[in-house]
Parts: sequence; structure tokens; C-alpha cells
Amino acid sequence: MSEYLCVAPDVKLGEGVQLSRFINLYGCEIGDNTKIGAFVEIQKNANIGKNCKISSHTFICEGVTIQDNVFVGHGVTFINDSYPRATAANGALQTEKDWKVEPTLVRTGASIGSGATILANITIGENALIGAGSVVTRDVPANAIVAGNSARLLRTIAPGAGLER
Repeated sequence: MSEYLCVAPDVKLGEGVQLSRFINLYGCEIGDNTKIGAFVEIQKNANIGKNCKISSHTFICEGVTIQDNVFVGHGVTFINDSYPRATAANGALQTEKDWKVEPTLVRTGASIGSGATILANITIGENALIGAGSVVTRDVPANAIVAGNSARLLRTIAPGAGLER
């Protein structure tokens, strides 16, 4: 490994994984032939499937599962806590014991545009497309194209079809 990589010993890397410089990976699993861009952090208990592309400056937190063939654009942020707080009821700084990770699932073939924010407890359906800069606050159906803040359905595409330009 390069001096510019921070990959903890507990990371499970599949075959053919490509890692850029300046990344931080710990306690996660990354499937075969996936490419991770520069300045990406992937936390413990996050799972990335096979043949994915995770673009630079992306943050994938604990509890996120990304299935196979998913594209994640630049600067995408995932959230795993719907009601974040710095302190517990007694005023002390929170620890892992004071909150529960809320999962997020990105299904096979989905694409998430640059700058999107994906809130906790969300499922993004197969082959769905999230527009750049969107804030995803609820589940996205399979084959849906959504965009905006909050992300709204724009249209759907036929299963297995490409996007017409």
C-alpha cells in the first residue's frame, strides 16, 4: 500500500479493486473490480458491491450497503442518523452506546449524481437515477429518475433500458 492510503487491516477488498490515493477505509467490505476515487471515506460496517465506481470526495458511513454495478458521483454524502445530537441527555458527549445506526440500501445498477445527499433509512431501487445535488429523503423506486431538494420523481425508465439522451 502507498503512504497516501489509509486502509485498516480489517478492510476486506475483493479482487481487482482499484484504490486512489488519499482514501480512508476501515472495517468495510469492497467487492471485486470496484474503483474508489481520491478523498473517499468508507466507514466500518459499510458494504460496497462488485463493479462499482465510487467517485472522489464521497463519504459512505456505517450502515450503508451498496449493491453491484452502482455509480456514485463526486462529493456524495450518506447519513446514518435521522436525529443527530452531540450530547446525551445527561450533557456528556455521545458515544456509540447513545445512538443506533440507521441503514441505507442502494440496489444494483443505481446511479447517484455528484453532490447528492442520501438521508438514513432510505432504499434506492434497482437502476434508479438520482440527479446531481439532490437530497433524497424517502425511498426511490426501481427505474425511477429523481432530482431536487427534496428529490421528486421526474420519470421512469423501462427496466433494462438505457437512458436516452
